[in-house]
Amino acid sequence: MQDDLQEIFARLRTALSEYSPPLAERTARAPGKDSYELWSELEVEIEGRKRDELFFAGLIVQKGYVGFYFMPVYSDPEKTELFHPELLKLLKGKSCFHVRRLDDELDAQIRDALHEGFELWRRRGWILAPG
Repeated sequence: MQDDLQEIFARLRTALSEYSPPLAERTARAPGKDSYELWSELEVEIEGRKRDELFFAGLIVQKGYVGFYFMPVYSDPEKTELFHPELLKLLKGKSCFHVRRLDDELDAQIRDALHEGFELWRRRGWILAPG
């Protein structure tokens, strides 16, 4: 099972890394766990609050699943437009998807969500990217 999770983590990390740059790569603050994060380091103001950086997406290997954290779900109330129904079934809480198996279809759905979320944030000026 742990080998499967490492394979899932590696595949998803590859998908996320396609957005760096312009997003900054970081290792999460979870000692002893494989993790990976993407951050926008552009200063922005959201709802009257200034921010020096924004967490975009991240991965962490947990016991039994890979956690895929995806913050554009917060910024778009119509999250059903960002996610395929199969992917939405994996959403636990507000922004964490529990990925236990990763086939080509789910991989493509996650890549679609990443693309849509990136473009949404770029249009809002939260990511400095050509386009």
